[in-house]
Amino acid sequence: MNFISLKPGSTVEGEAIEAYRSEGQASHYVHLIAGVHGDEVEGAYLLQQLFAWLREEETVDVKVPLVIVPILNVDGYRVGTRGNAHGVDLNRNLPADSWVRECKNPQYFPGEKPLSEPENQYFVSLLNKYPPSLIISFHAWKPMINYNGDCRKVAVFLSNYNTYPVVEKLKKHPTPGSLGEYAPHELGIPVLTFEAPQLSGGGKLKDIWAESATAFKELLQSDLIQSF
Repeated sequence: MNFISLKPGSTVEGEAIEAYRSEGQASHYVHLIAGVHGDEVEGAYLLQQLFAWLREEETVDVKVPLVIVPILNVDGYRVGTRGNAHGVDLNRNLPADSWVRECKNPQYFPGEKPLSEPENQYFVSLLNKYPPSLIISFHAWKPMINYNGDCRKVAVFLSNYNTYPVVEKLKKHPTPGSLGEYAPHELGIPVLTFEAPQLSGGGKLKDIWAESATAFKELLQSDLIQSF
């Protein structure tokens, strides 16, 4: 599958944020994004492996046009921090109605105002230029597939392969200003947040990919994804 490099964004520290889209113009795209939190290497690794498969496998029959951002928080990823170089949690900084300045834990600092961070400004510009029909965001926490908006069928599809629990709402973990709050409510775009397990006790990244590789390969070639 062939991809075109898009004009990169820029981080707080001036590093390039790479983005790609599949060849051919389309009215809507499925967006795949990872590295929103720089310390969640497991989620970033999953998307890197999926992207490599898409580019290298000549017989891939993907049913939808794609936009891919392998690592949004490049500065945080480089030094292993959740936040960006300003210490802002990019998944609390989007301009959702739920955004609030206050946070109980500094790791969730949402910034001084919504969309204050260049990484999110770039991400939103991609949403505007290449309108999404579905956004899949790769994270790492405890294994689960969280969905916001009308994409439960996608979550169930993936879960049928890797047995991760499907979760609609995180009752004890509010996320004001997150992508899951912003895109469905402000833009009408469903968001699937794929939480990979975090490495511990000698686990390997390749094992996390092996757990979900078939799920994502089958999803992107399915009639289900074509319905978005």
